[in-house]
Amino acid sequence: MNAAVNPRKLLLNAYVYAVLFFVLAPIVIILPMAFSTTDYLTFPPVGFTTSWFGEFFGSSRWMGATAFSFKIALLTSLTTAVIGTMSTYALMRGAGSLGTLFQGLLIAPIVVPHIALAVALYLFFRQTGLSSTVTGYVLAHSVIAMPFVVFTIAAALSSVDPTLEDAAISCGASRFAAFRLVTLPLILPNVLSGALFAFILSFDEPVITFFLAGIRDKTLPRMMFDDIEQNLTPVIPAIAVLLTVISIFVLLAAALLRRVAETRSSPSDAD
Repeated sequence: MNAAVNPRKLLLNAYVYAVLFFVLAPIVIILPMAFSTTDYLTFPPVGFTTSWFGEFFGSSRWMGATAFSFKIALLTSLTTAVIGTMSTYALMRGAGSLGTLFQGLLIAPIVVPHIALAVALYLFFRQTGLSSTVTGYVLAHSVIAMPFVVFTIAAALSSVDPTLEDAAISCGASRFAAFRLVTLPLILPNVLSGALFAFILSFDEPVITFFLAGIRDKTLPRMMFDDIEQNLTPVIPAIAVLLTVISIFVLLAAALLRRVAETRSSPSDAD
């Protein structure tokens, strides 16, 4: 006899599948357009060609924007990894009464709409001279990426026994040496995973970049916006294919790092 059907479970499954369809449908539609032989966007695509990828890689304009985006994303990942590690450690080991305030400030970039955050950063950077600069880009992208980095590191740091550091300190190590030699190696996979998340968030960021971009140095998302307004061709779907592939590799790398972190912690859990 079959078990009774649970309506709540059916509704939850239907909701999950609807969200997946909503997320994946645009990708399924846009990706085939990258291989169309027409010089305009059409669905279903006509014919099959990879010439649009060649046009992207052969354009100095597109390659310059890609290199600039890569530079900003790399600097953002390094900045958030260092600051995020220190902030998470302070929050979980010694925040005290300021912990709640720090958590609120940390969640703010997720809650506040990116368009409002972009306008605020634009006005602030214009007054401080950071607009259209590498430093401005890195600071702005670090603001939106920092929560994800901190949450990733906090998940690992919460499983590290603080008495391990106390034991190292009792043996003569300083607080920093105890963190560097004991705690950091244990949470390093999550630190690297958070840095990867920051990299992909920075590389794909369109809204804040639109406000901060100057005339000369533009990131890849900003160049895509300009091309959509002026000359919409299948080069845009071709770039979308490449960005999707990069995102998949980054997510796989982050999952692999999390698996490494779980493998490291499992022997101690067994003991």
